[in-house]
Amino acid sequence: MYDVTVIGSGPGGYVAAIRCAQLGMKTALIEKYNTLGGTCLNVGCIPSKALLDSSEHFHKAKHEFATHGIEIGEPKINFPQMMKRKGEVVQQTCDGIEYLMKKNKIDVYKGFGSFVDKNTIKIEKEDGTEEIKTDKTIIATGSKPIMLPFIEFDKKRVITSTEALSLDEVPEHLVIIGGGVIGLELGSVYGRLGAQVTVVEFMDGIIPTMDVAMGKELQRVLKKEGFKFHLKTKVTSVKTEGEEVVIKAEDKKGKEIEIKASHCLVSIGRRPYTDKLGLENAGVKLDDRGRVEVDGHLQTNVEGIYAIGDVVKGAMLAHKAEEEGVFVAESIAGQKPHINYKLIPGVVYTWPEVASVGYTEQELKEEGRKFKSGAFPFKASGRARASMDTDGLVKVLADAETDEILGMHIIGPRAADMIAEGVVAMEYRASAEDISRMSHAHPTYTESIKEACLAATEDRALHI
Repeated sequence: MYDVTVIGSGPGGYVAAIRCAQLGMKTALIEKYNTLGGTCLNVGCIPSKALLDSSEHFHKAKHEFATHGIEIGEPKINFPQMMKRKGEVVQQTCDGIEYLMKKNKIDVYKGFGSFVDKNTIKIEKEDGTEEIKTDKTIIATGSKPIMLPFIEFDKKRVITSTEALSLDEVPEHLVIIGGGVIGLELGSVYGRLGAQVTVVEFMDGIIPTMDVAMGKELQRVLKKEGFKFHLKTKVTSVKTEGEEVVIKAEDKKGKEIEIKASHCLVSIGRRPYTDKLGLENAGVKLDDRGRVEVDGHLQTNVEGIYAIGDVVKGAMLAHKAEEEGVFVAESIAGQKPHINYKLIPGVVYTWPEVASVGYTEQELKEEGRKFKSGAFPFKASGRARASMDTDGLVKVLADAETDEILGMHIIGPRAADMIAEGVVAMEYRASAEDISRMSHAHPTYTESIKEACLAATEDRALHI
């Protein structure tokens, strides 16, 4: 009999298991694949970042090294080696999770877990079936790419993000359906490596969940790198014809357009993965979007069964799942943890990177909340000039009366790391003036945050 059983070993699941074990609970972890880590570690965050870094090195070697006074001749891509390194990074990371399970004395079961009843989990393994008993269960089964019925997926030329991370060659022309985070990151990988990239997006801007200024700036930069965009465009058909993919769509005027490509990446979002989980056997309810219904403590309608991560409401982010995993473990232990969902940052790992936390300008306007805005461009940053990373800006939104920071939005070098300053500031309800009066090391990219806060406080940025 286990105190807690976690189904799914992604960032939410394995972190929940570790925290439960740390708190003295006898813990089991069930994973249907042979490696731990879920989508994020195996076919998501980790492999995509490995390829993004490799492609960025190539891009810099090709376009910037000579300016730096580094002469190496024309760089060449060894694509198999690039993919091999990506695989090694994934393997090392997944092996690290296996080590953490052993260190924390967590029993790991490799197989497909499903509910027999509230306290019984069936595990279908390669060598047979096993049942375990558990007092409490945490559902952390993640998500899968959304598939559309009129798109013919062959997983070779019409692909999802999973296949895009393991291609045999750099696409000649990659069409991406969906201008969100995953599509743009993978588009950046192959665009840097020489592919022609075309983005088809139904909305009127890319990365539509982020502040509009971020999407506009990122689109400007990507256009400069050769990306083509079809916005407010509805895809109606995707078919493979021999060595070619034919995409048909309607533009904003209702006119049909046709795009031919070597590959088509469908990246229109992900859906909660609860297939064959046997939720009905335990009496667990789903909402109208297929997500597991949870209360403020992330407990389902069945006492003792919890759910976290992509399978519940909220942004599908690895670090959101991790926070929820710790939250549930500590709640079970009788502690009083909290999560402020508004302060979970979102990141796009293109280059420049995009990172955002708190309210967007659109959200504040919709709420009718009065605010001040301050911005600082990286072209005015000495550190950015030194590294040839002058695209982008920092934008800070603050309450018009109290000066409390309500949102921070960054597109620029190392935005993914810098956004943590905004998270800390907002967790402690700092004002823009508070940040502007903190000493920031010179020269650094984070000085741009200080300058944006100065601009928001009294429109008194020093270096612009």
